[in-house]
Formats: sequence, structure tokens, C-alpha cells
Amino acid sequence: MTVTIVGSQLGDEGKGGVVDVYGDPADVVARYQGGDNAGHTVVHDGEEYKLSLVPSGAVRGKVGILGNGCVVNLRTLFDELNTLREKGLDPDVRIAERAHAILPFHRVLDGIEEDVKSESDQEVGTTGRGIGPTYEDKAGRRGVRIGDLLDPDVLRERLEYVVPQKRALVEEVYDIDVDDLDDPDAFDVDALYEEFREFGERLEEENMTVNAGAFLSDAIADGQNVMFEGAQGTLIDIDHGNYPYVTSSNPTAGGAATGTGLGPGVVGDGEIIGIVKAYLTRVGSGPLPTELGGVVGDTPGYDEETEGRNEDLATYIRDEGGEYGTVTGRPRRVGWLDLPMLRHATRANGFTGLAVNHIDVLAGLDEVQVGYTYELDGEEVRTIPSTTEEWGRCEANLRSFEGWPEVDWSEVADEGYDAIPENARTYLEFISDELDVPIYAVGVGPGREETVVVENPYE
Repeated sequence: MTVTIVGSQLGDEGKGGVVDVYGDPADVVARYQGGDNAGHTVVHDGEEYKLSLVPSGAVRGKVGILGNGCVVNLRTLFDELNTLREKGLDPDVRIAERAHAILPFHRVLDGIEEDVKSESDQEVGTTGRGIGPTYEDKAGRRGVRIGDLLDPDVLRERLEYVVPQKRALVEEVYDIDVDDLDDPDAFDVDALYEEFREFGERLEEENMTVNAGAFLSDAIADGQNVMFEGAQGTLIDIDHGNYPYVTSSNPTAGGAATGTGLGPGVVGDGEIIGIVKAYLTRVGSGPLPTELGGVVGDTPGYDEETEGRNEDLATYIRDEGGEYGTVTGRPRRVGWLDLPMLRHATRANGFTGLAVNHIDVLAGLDEVQVGYTYELDGEEVRTIPSTTEEWGRCEANLRSFEGWPEVDWSEVADEGYDAIPENARTYLEFISDELDVPIYAVGVGPGREETVVVENPYE
């Protein structure tokens, strides 16, 4: 059986925690897209693990797969594996030979390109980890795949083809002398060859590479349970998000098929769980119709002198929820839950269940609001428009709910759904009814044990 975990919003919904909650019956956890820009935090046995590439299930002894839809920074991967081993864990992580390697020049170019875009207010808000440039090379058929690292001749051939192009881009387009960069070796064929051939040797020695589609298909045929773990969220999907403020891959459920080598029927025949944060956050620029406050440099048209926003409430929720990027530490923009966004995500993914996180963060507020519909050019709309420009003109029509008290959330987790404060249950059931999708789990704290499980998708 398969279970697919998908972010329904703009990322940061708590997907890693849900993977951890439902991880016991899973034998294999497979990441199907993204790279080490996808920070997630997992709490297990009282220990907090901040991961950006290793699949969440690795901290619980599951086989982790980085599928062909991923882009892999091997420096990050081995650093994370070494850290987990120092903590006494023995992670079993395999990488698809069809996955693409992030090379040092991808990270350098990512930073240069974002700096150029910032001069014209076109910055996307990337993490600077080379994700976009690596996917660009994948689409341009000049990428270096993990399987290439296993063959020294192929690796050198790939590098000798692509590196001169990247060097020319830096020097002739951006007018930067490579020797003036912090990492000039990022554009040196010999230096790259030596480093990545060593990575290839380590991958071979540790038997870490697989044909992901065949590996996962065999696991399913053997009766194993497989969980597909998406990174980021639906609204930054390159096809279904608010372009151009998107990532370079498909976090939506369809990406689980293309990013692992399995057919869409395999994904569709399983459970697809949409992860929902009880409010809304975003890192970087782009529309956010339910935004409460603002973040300088991210919120369009916002500066420290801007008036008319609920800064105190935004700051309260941000601090209570720890809304700062796992990878970058950047403050996240904060808004009320956005139902037009969730209607879009439900349609694009085909959710069979919802996991709603961070109900506890909103405890103690007198009132909780929800963006129910939008007003766009004088008309009421129930889902996000196709273009970012139209979405930016949307104003949220809000509905209000009575707040719920602060309680002992660990007791709530022990006692179950009925122990959730009545007003919070009203809020949850409103979301479920509007989306016509049942609630499978409710997060009331950061740890695995602080989740109220209503339905187990493997049962």
C-alpha cells in the first residue's frame, strides 16, 4: 500500500512530523522531488532532528529513498548522515541513479541570479542552494546524474561539457571574474572531478544507489508499505503554484509518480494526505491575501512604516509557532487560513484525508478568522486565479470563529479528538466540510506524541 504526504499550502505545513506519526507501518519512505532547500524538523524520543535532505523516516529505521525527481547535494547528504550516525542512528538511505546532482557552480549561480533579480524586484526568495539551476540543467539535458558519478569516464565527459558553459555565463553574461568568487573551484573541471568521483566511490562502497522505480515496485509487490514524502507545498508547485514565485519541481501528488518511476495508478490507488497548517505562512515574495502583518523585503509594497496591518497578532503567531525557516532562519509571513488556496490544493492533489497542524498555536486568541472566498474585480471567487497578477488583486472575504482556550495539549493528545476544545473542533470540522475531505490527524504540538490520530491510512 502507498500513502502520499503532500503540503497543501506554501510549504512549512509540518509534513515531516506527519511522516513520523504515520511512519510505523511504512517500510520505505521515498522523497519524490526537491533538494536540500526542503527543511523539516522531526522529534523522536525527545530528540529534535533538523533535516533538509534525508527522508524523515530515516530517524525511525525506515529505508529512505531519494527518487529520480530529487536534486541531491551530496555534501549535505553525507553531512546529515554523519550527524545522524553520531547520534547513534543507522540511517539506510538510497539514491536514485536517475536523480540529478547539485554541483557547486549551481549554488554560486543561484546566488548571482537572485542578486540580479533583486535589483528589479523580481527575486523569488530562493534558499540559494542551487535547486533551480540544477533543474534548469536537467531540463536542458546538460545535468550530471547520480549514476554518472559511478563511471569516471562519463563523469569527466559530463563536466567537460557543462563547466565551460557555466564559466562563460559568469564571465560573459554577469561580467564577473571567476577567480574573484569565494569558490573559484566551483568552475574548475579537475577540482569538481576529484570531489565528485570520491562521492561516487563512497556511494558504491555503501551500496547507496538504486533504480528507484524498480526498487519501489518490487517493495510494493512484496507487500511492503511505501510512503511518498513531498517537499514544499502545492502553491509553490512549478505548474500549479503562483508562478514565478515557485520551486522548480512538482510537490503535488502527481510528482510522486514522475519523481519515483511508478505509475500514477499506484499513487492514486493509495491514500493522499494533505497537510494543512491551521493558519498560513510563506517565505519570500508573492501574493498572500490573508496576510496579517508583513516582512520587510518579502511582503510586496511593505516597509517598516507601513500602517493598517495587524503586526502584533502576526508577531504573536510567528513566535508561538516558531515561524522561521528551518534552512534559512528567515521570518515567515503570517496570515489566516486561506480556503480558496485549500480548494485549489484539494482539486490538484485529490486528497483522501487531511492532517491539520498547529491548532495549539492559535489557542488563547479571542477570535480566529478564515479567508473564505476572494473578491476579484468586483466578483466573488472560491479558488485562486490562474495568474499571479490576478491573485495579487484578490482581497480575502473573512469568516470569524470564536477562539479556544490554552489547555494541556499533551493530555489532549493522550485522550483523543473529543478532548480538543469545542471551538477548535468547530474550526476543524468547518475546514473538513468545506473541502469534503475527512480529518485524519490533528497536530497539537511539535512531537510525534503530540498528534491526535483520528484515522490511520494504513488500516
